[in-house]
Formats: sequence, structure tokens, C-alpha cells
Amino acid sequence: MFLKKNKTVIIAEIGVNHNGSIAVAKKLIRVAKQVGADYAKFQMYEPDEMIIETAKKAEYQNLSIGKSISQKDMLRKFYLSELKLIKLHKYCKKIGIKFLASVFDEISLQRYIKLKPDYIKLPSPEINNLFLLKKIKSIKNKIPIIFSTGMSTNKEILNVYKILGKKKKLIPMYCVSSYPTKVSEIDLKNFLMMKRKYKFIGLSDHTSSLETSIICTYHNVNIIERHLTLNNQLSGPDH
Repeated sequence: MFLKKNKTVIIAEIGVNHNGSIAVAKKLIRVAKQVGADYAKFQMYEPDEMIIETAKKAEYQNLSIGKSISQKDMLRKFYLSELKLIKLHKYCKKIGIKFLASVFDEISLQRYIKLKPDYIKLPSPEINNLFLLKKIKSIKNKIPIIFSTGMSTNKEILNVYKILGKKKKLIPMYCVSSYPTKVSEIDLKNFLMMKRKYKFIGLSDHTSSLETSIICTYHNVNIIERHLTLNNQLSGPDH
């Protein structure tokens, strides 16, 4: 599947809001289906491949989950095995919503490709992961690449095109990497500049309101991604 004219693809970003529970993950998939999302999206990563033991958490993560647990232990806590993700992929198919995932490392990418996805999602922190970019480049089929730009400079975005652009369909996602994002932090001029510059454009919307998504839809954004939770008061970094 690729993008359709006059159609905005809606991604429900479940991420790690399943808190490591496949039962909660399935409930979130059902909610994503009920609210009309096209995709239920998860995160695929291997903690030992992704991060070092001494890596610090972001301040919003400290506020939501506490300072006592390390970044790596937090990732281990919310980790879903390959087998569990395969089960969730099958569950998405069963109830009629598509499965999508962000990939953070080469091992996860290889596992994800086996699921024959419509898109590969590259999260903001991995836009400079040259090992991962080169691995994506080596994939023979032409799966479109969605990549968030929340922590990227214009030069870094262009570098993704330089590495992947000749063989891959690319969709950059305008994004502000704060959780939640204040509406005042949104730079619509930057979004419109990206829209003029690139053939396709998406929005990874971290605000808690609808204004930004509605405005970007008016400007014919191709993809909108929004986080999904069952309860904002649950323990975890992204609720």
C-alpha cells in the first residue's frame, strides 16, 4: 500500500503504552480500530542493541516513571518479544486494522521485514543511525520509509534522502520531540516549508489537542500519527 490522493493515513501510536502486557496491547489495538485509525503502531527494539547501561532518561520520563529505574531497565520492562509481536500482527489482521512498527536497530528491522509491512517507520532518535539506514538501503523491495524529524536539522533530513532517496519512497514527519508538546511549540511555517520541499509529508503530533492535526489535514498532510493510551494516569513514559 502507498499513499492515496485526498486521503490522510491515520496511525495510532501504541508504542510502549501496553506496559509489556500483550492483553493490554490487544485492547489498545481494538481501541485504535474503534476510533478509525488505519494502523496500530508499536515499537520494535532490542535493549542491548539500542542503548548503553549508563544512558539517562529524559526529564518527562523521570516525571512519569520515577528516577529509580534506569533507561535500559525501563526499555526491558516494556519490551515485547518477537513472538509476542507476531501474535499482535496476527491479531491486527484478525480484527481488520493494519500493523506498523518503529524499528530502532538492525535486528529488529530484520524481524519486522518478515511481517511484510506497508511501511518502515524510523523514529527521531535513529535518523543519524547510519548502520540502520544502510541496512534499510540494502532491502531489495521498495517499502516506503516514514521517518520522524523531531530531533533533526535540515541537513540531517537531507542526509536521509542522500542515503536512501534514489531507491526508496520517503515520507518525513514533522515532529516536535517533547511529551506532550505545547501548541505554542508547533512551528507551522516549518511544516509548510517541509511540505513545499518534499513530495510527501507527515505529522507526528505529540500535542494533547486536535488543532495541529486539523490544520495540517487542511494542508493535505499525507500521514498523521498520534499517541494512544487507555488512561493518561497509567504508569509509563508515554501515557
